[in-house]
Amino acid sequence: MSDDRWSRTAARLGELEESRRQAFTETVREFVQPEGHEHVLDLGTGTGALAFALAPFVTDVIAVDNAPALLEEGRRRSGPFPNVSFIEGDATNLDLRLGTFDLAGCSRVLHHVHRPEMVIASLARAARFGGNVLVIDQIAPADPLVAVQIDQFERARDPDHQRLLPDIDLRALLEANGLVVVRTTFREEQRNLTWYLDLADCQGEARDRAEALAPASPTATVGWYLAIKPGAAA
Repeated sequence: MSDDRWSRTAARLGELEESRRQAFTETVREFVQPEGHEHVLDLGTGTGALAFALAPFVTDVIAVDNAPALLEEGRRRSGPFPNVSFIEGDATNLDLRLGTFDLAGCSRVLHHVHRPEMVIASLARAARFGGNVLVIDQIAPADPLVAVQIDQFERARDPDHQRLLPDIDLRALLEANGLVVVRTTFREEQRNLTWYLDLADCQGEARDRAEALAPASPTATVGWYLAIKPGAAA
């Protein structure tokens, strides 16, 4: 997605993160169950939602994204979280201390990536043996025809949208990288169409097309996956 688009929407995304922060933090804490000592990697951090949610319960978080405007917005809002460091980088081609993170995660990233298997591979490489991988993303419906329709709507809203993965595909990617899923949950998220289009700065003819393709149901299913990288702890 272009830097210009992120420049226009970064503040809006930061405001959304902040408005949801308390509830998201509690949900992340309950699902991940951190012990307090973890070194964490957050890939595709955006304005820092996952990083900020984990920060109060871990030692430190390295938050990586390839969009400078989003990183700058995240840094601007990071005052309460001095243990979060924002770094520009590619989620599919990391140049970090791989194999050392207690937890490597991403939130709402995979559907933006042409090859999501490369993001999962990056997470798996980053995690230490005995560490965890966390993935949060919208899940495609099991019915492939409905899934195609939703992807058409999402691409009209956001041209960089690639494809929602169904649960079976996401699990397969985790397992293909030697990860063992230990915890899952699925949450229904209510979305107001006007707000959702505004969030992506979807305007003009693109907005008309997105409105025409919008699914009848205002709900989206978001899957949460926690997997372990088997092996002796460091």
